[in-house]
Amino acid sequence: MRNQMNAGWFYSPEQIVRYFATRVTSLKPPKKKLRNPYEILKELTSHQWLMFSAGFLGWTWDSFDFFTVSMTITELSEEFGVSYSDVSWGMTVTLMLRSVGAVIFGILADRYGRKWPMIINLALFIVLELCSGFCNTLPQFLGVRSLYGIAMGGLFGPAAATALEDLPYEARGLLSGLFEMGYATGYLLAAAFYRALVPTTSRGWRSLFWFGAGPPLLIIIFRWYLPETNHFQVMKAEREARANAVAENGDTKAKDFRVFIRDAGRALRDNWVLFVYLIVLMTGFNSCSHGSQDFYPTFLKDQVGMDATQTTVITVVGQIGALIGGCTIGYISTFFGRRLTMMISCLLGGAIIPAYILPRNMSLVASAFFEQVFVGGVWGPMPIHLLELSPVALRSLMVGLTYQLGNLGSSASATIQSIIGERYPLPAGPDGKKRFNYGKVIAIFMGAVWAFILFFLFWGPEMSEEERQEEADAALRLEELRASGVSLAEIGEAQFRGKGIDRSPTNDEEKAETGHFEN
Repeated sequence: MRNQMNAGWFYSPEQIVRYFATRVTSLKPPKKKLRNPYEILKELTSHQWLMFSAGFLGWTWDSFDFFTVSMTITELSEEFGVSYSDVSWGMTVTLMLRSVGAVIFGILADRYGRKWPMIINLALFIVLELCSGFCNTLPQFLGVRSLYGIAMGGLFGPAAATALEDLPYEARGLLSGLFEMGYATGYLLAAAFYRALVPTTSRGWRSLFWFGAGPPLLIIIFRWYLPETNHFQVMKAEREARANAVAENGDTKAKDFRVFIRDAGRALRDNWVLFVYLIVLMTGFNSCSHGSQDFYPTFLKDQVGMDATQTTVITVVGQIGALIGGCTIGYISTFFGRRLTMMISCLLGGAIIPAYILPRNMSLVASAFFEQVFVGGVWGPMPIHLLELSPVALRSLMVGLTYQLGNLGSSASATIQSIIGERYPLPAGPDGKKRFNYGKVIAIFMGAVWAFILFFLFWGPEMSEEERQEEADAALRLEELRASGVSLAEIGEAQFRGKGIDRSPTNDEEKAETGHFEN
């Protein structure tokens, strides 16, 4: 990248000095006028809307299935006769094993396409959510949730690539925010269906898990009938063209695989410093989400004394705030820069922490709303920020793996909060039930996390103005070529040859012809 966050900068003193000396100037907003988001969205094609919808729905239900545990910690603790911290390991083991799924399905998605890895993950959701509802002991439950962690980790990379990589540049920030808010939407749905199913059905918490196994089937059917992303088809055609160019015995499949391995190895070698940086950054981002949300329902019920309905109202309103914040700040990031908008979100989110945990009445509705506006807001630009920084050859793997290794780094957030909270006991409740000061722990934890993210965003990389323009031009050119009848295979072959395609048809016959390559 032009900001020196590429191969070799770590070893060159001159590059190191230049990189760190430009961190302030690199925050300068792009030279783009703020556009009406409605006008931006009107430019999307039906293909782009369908692909985005498929990725968004998959990520939303991924989130729903994860939050079924945090919503039912109290019920699971009573069912299995264990402490909250014991049950919270159900979330911890899920987070710890997500990176395994990211590696497996990220490699498959970059090698064979985004479609089938996503479908396989959704099928695993069905099986594992059903199994979760049939568990009778804590070890059984932890075992199933461990397997679920692998499936959950494998979905983010293919889903993000499916949703975002075919979009025009100016729509990416806005829809990146909306895509990431699939996480908030899943949380919101989990809270709503917790209220609808757990207190009202004879099977209680089990009903929530069994219900979670249904919608993935519909998402599978939807994704089944959609094609592979245009971006991957072009990349695949380019890779096959290179394989054909070096194939001597006609075994192009073997050559294609070798080309993929060579591209992957080069991408890792050239971007290993960036890879490490993104893992550290994503550890902070995931700690922000889990630190502000995983134990908040428990805090509301046990420390504040909210009933199930009040807890649901506060969590739902909070996630509506996250949804609004993610979309709004994701949209703004296209015109004011990814890092700058995320850094401002960190400052404002940190300022609201006292209001997030100090009130003891329904004014927490407003506090939760605004805190989650900035939790969602700092996340809004992140999916597209990861895609923009990742090498093309390993886009799905790098996006998914850095995100999930960040999850691994933050995997003990809930358990840490639970254990530390139990060191600050409060007077027992009316029924003699033990209570702990989880509010204090959440405040300390979130203050540290906001500062951590702010620090690493400031010192991190971002696409330069020139790179942004190149991305915008490339996306526009691809759509123009597609509209004029040029196949994705032709575009990929032309990219391999380093030649452009001139396609300016003047009639229907010309539109049916094959584009020619320019020297």
